[in-house]
Amino acid sequence: MAETGAPQASASDAPPRPAGLREQARRVRHRFAHSLRARLVALFLLLAFAMTAVFLYGMQRALTAGWRDAARPLVADYVDRLVRELGTPPSVEQARRLAERLPIVIRISGPQVNWHSLPDNEDSDERWRRRDQWLYEREDDGSGASLLSRRTADGHRVDLGLNLRPWRDRPRFIGWATLAVMLLLTAAAYHYVRRMLRPLDDIRAGARRFGEGEFAQPIPVRRRDELGELAHDVNGMASSLHGMLDAKRALLLAISHELRSPITRARLHAELLDDTGDTGQRRTALLGDLREMADLVADLLESERLGLGHQALQREPTDLRALIDEVLGTLAARWPRAGEVRVEGAGASPLVRVDPARTRLLLRNLLDNALRHTPAEAQAPLLRLEVEADRVYFTLRDWGPGVEEAALKRLSEPFYRPDAARERATGGVGLGLYLCRLVARAHGGALLLRNAQPGLEVRVTLGV
Repeated sequence: MAETGAPQASASDAPPRPAGLREQARRVRHRFAHSLRARLVALFLLLAFAMTAVFLYGMQRALTAGWRDAARPLVADYVDRLVRELGTPPSVEQARRLAERLPIVIRISGPQVNWHSLPDNEDSDERWRRRDQWLYEREDDGSGASLLSRRTADGHRVDLGLNLRPWRDRPRFIGWATLAVMLLLTAAAYHYVRRMLRPLDDIRAGARRFGEGEFAQPIPVRRRDELGELAHDVNGMASSLHGMLDAKRALLLAISHELRSPITRARLHAELLDDTGDTGQRRTALLGDLREMADLVADLLESERLGLGHQALQREPTDLRALIDEVLGTLAARWPRAGEVRVEGAGASPLVRVDPARTRLLLRNLLDNALRHTPAEAQAPLLRLEVEADRVYFTLRDWGPGVEEAALKRLSEPFYRPDAARERATGGVGLGLYLCRLVARAHGGALLLRNAQPGLEVRVTLGV
């Protein structure tokens, strides 16, 4: 009995599983659940094991049902001959010679002789019956004897069995070899499935390129099966989309070019109007509308140039603080609060090599968007400038209403406007942030948006 003072181990005393192992197991489960390749390999292995088990079981049942009945009289006759060779009473010497000469074990029990050829620790009825159970099944003749058990005329019982020690003592490399073959088959199946599903990786990469507007490189068609047909169909769809986008760009460019001359002539005629009295007010309003139309046409042309990759930047040393002041002065005519915009981090900024025209366009759209959505009672926007060795960062924060999280990812798309900003007085046309993203990309940078609660924060990175 165990001592009462000994500590009792319980499941609660077990050391907790490390968090790293739990996280790694969670990642493995997640990757398996989201990996078609891994699930196909697992399904292949399960089917292989199931088919192998069913085949072996069925063949074993089919074969053993016939040869047992055929072998039973032969084994019985052979056992009778061996028992007769032992004599009456059974001879231990003869039994020893038979056990050494044949792969059998012998046990003799009776009134005069009690002997067996097995070690003492293996001499039991259970071990004898576990050698080959069907050989010890009782005969149907009513004698109660088994196939390998006989009784002699003088009352001795002789039990025979197969000697499994030679096979048991051999090096068991068969199991390890089978395991190695299974691992090799698994690796071959994984390699084959990976190769078979490689077109899916190509299609995924191609879909991402097409989504980013890169149609120059089509999806490679590696095979002529269903996946090859899918890749071919996706290439056809991308070609059609590319054609539609080119047609849309060509239409916008044509319209923009055709609109510039009438707008210019309209502005010249408006400048000739009398600037006094009621006519002067109408003249001022008309010039403002014509200026907005000219800016819209210029933005359309610039967005198409940048979107088509024709953004040959004219980099030159530029004073960013002076450029910011220039843009704020230009916007002051439209937005009275432009003079209240706070600028930080630009006191003694060095000259940086950027395209001043595109950077001016970037700042104009950023500040115009922030001032448009800043209520009169809110504080003015804040512009922060950071200059590093190879990067320039513009961070603009406003205290406006902000946007919903669902619309945040689409703010830099062309002609996109959230529902809350559809009014003409505040909504614009949806090109400002799109132009900012194109200018940032042309400089090797990026544009990031986030809700500042309240307001919106835009961070633009430019490579210098």
